Amino acid sequence: MKRFTQLFCKLDQTTRTNEKVEALKIYFQEAPPADAAWALQFLCGRNLPRAVPTRLLWQLIADETQLPAWLIAECFDAAGDMAETLALLIPYPGQGLSLSLSEIVEQRLIPLGTLPELARRSLLRQTWRDLNSAQRLVWNKLVTGNFRIGVARTLVIRALAAVAEVEPSVMAHRVMGSWRPTAEDFARLMSRENEGAEIAKPYPFFLASPLEIKIKRGGNLADLGPIQDWYAEWKWDGIRAQLIRRGNDVLIWSRGDEMVTDTFPEIAEAGRALAVGTVLDGEILAWDGDHPLPFGKLQRRLGRKTVAAKTRSDFPVAFVAYDLLEFNGADIRNDSLQNRRTQLERIIGEFTAQSSTNQLRPSQHPLETALLPGFEMEDRSVNNPSAPASIPLRLSPLIEAGSWEELAALQAEARAHGVEGIMLKNKLSIYGVGRQRGDWWKWKIDPFVIDAVLISAQPGHGRRASLYTDYTFGLWEKGNLVPIAKAYSGLTDEEILQVDAFVRRNTTGKFGAVCTVKPVQVFEIAFEGIQKSTRHKCGIAVRFPRMNRWRRDKKPEEADTLDNLRALLEKYSG
Repeated sequence: MKRFTQLFCKLDQTTRTNEKVEALKIYFQEAPPADAAWALQFLCGRNLPRAVPTRLLWQLIADETQLPAWLIAECFDAAGDMAETLALLIPYPGQGLSLSLSEIVEQRLIPLGTLPELARRSLLRQTWRDLNSAQRLVWNKLVTGNFRIGVARTLVIRALAAVAEVEPSVMAHRVMGSWRPTAEDFARLMSRENEGAEIAKPYPFFLASPLEIKIKRGGNLADLGPIQDWYAEWKWDGIRAQLIRRGNDVLIWSRGDEMVTDTFPEIAEAGRALAVGTVLDGEILAWDGDHPLPFGKLQRRLGRKTVAAKTRSDFPVAFVAYDLLEFNGADIRNDSLQNRRTQLERIIGEFTAQSSTNQLRPSQHPLETALLPGFEMEDRSVNNPSAPASIPLRLSPLIEAGSWEELAALQAEARAHGVEGIMLKNKLSIYGVGRQRGDWWKWKIDPFVIDAVLISAQPGHGRRASLYTDYTFGLWEKGNLVPIAKAYSGLTDEEILQVDAFVRRNTTGKFGAVCTVKPVQVFEIAFEGIQKSTRHKCGIAVRFPRMNRWRRDKKPEEADTLDNLRALLEKYSG
């Protein structure tokens, strides 16, 4: 526990990438395998479930400190983090626990989840007494299931790869698969000889860089060279995933390292038609017949472990494949995209021919134009009224454009087709690991924007806990401001300080940590999507809202109305 706490402190105290990697390398070189396995578990964001209910933690800290509930709440508002609040309030001096990380997790943390309440209270008190202040902070984060620290997974993988003396791509592949936090599994992860992938392991995802940022910084499309050197595809609004067919298994992994096979059984069923030793990269989308549906439809399928027939019928999905990572059991990521695409087209073509029992016909949907060839649906004729509405495994079609200017015109129309923009991929590119600039670009459409009025604010978390950084915005409806979105990103540090000062000077009411403010400040709010919602007072939900700019030039009465937002919904909802 002492060694892991020291690592936590070093990572928390530096922003330098090389220092973080060096601290991780030293830890993994020196830590016993059982400890290193649990450390990797937590550093990769694989937290254990919350071991103790929040209610019990608050009751226990009140008993231990004899502080009134309102004062503990004020301390939490100031700290912005439950684990940190508890660590600061606990009165015991503590000398530091000699137990290792694996021992404290397996002998104290895991049992907390199953003990009766009295025994649970006793174990928590005893552990708080045994730990010093820094160890308590780490322990509390583990107890609350909220262990987060400022280090990216890519840095953890770099450090592990350096210690194991393997390529980072090999280590990323291993870490992404199924492993347990045990000494034995950690030893296998770190083995130089064990280069083979387990049946269930996905490949690390290759990520594109934002082209719109490159353009805003003075670049242009011509800088990429001849358009003939690039593939252009639509950027789908779904969930990035890999479809794996190995041995007797079909598995679906999301980019978030979550196995979602049971959530999308129709895609898994389609995957059984693929040859063994095939791994596809693509996008899971809500899909109706021959066209994609808004992301909000896909959300109705997320998080489900079992999917009823009615749910499958009401919210159909499809896997749109755009890359081939494994072919006949061989890793082909180092082949050119051009070669991988050729094989992918053949595989999906064979699947479509095998799975279609009726004659295929060209679709008449707007996406089924010369710009988007390749999508076909089964003909639901009177002789086969129960034929599926769509094929659950599809090929992402290429966009044909003779010039960058022609492609730019198509990109401007992307939202009308229900997609987020255009992907550009160099035909000779290999399939890399993580975000590597140069070969793959994502060219997103401009976001929706509205002008909204700041109506309330609350403190942030972590280093922002002492500042009002989380804001609620409203639009006008019959003379009143109706809340439409919450946002906390988009402002500079200087602007955050200015808004914080405004909130403190113009608070009109307080409800817990939330302060209502004079409705005089207007902000341009950008967001990616819009849909109907029964959970929101305004009846509309916006996706990924953030502050685009502070409209100091506008008076509050000049802000948008809820009718403006409804008009956007009517125009673009699917």
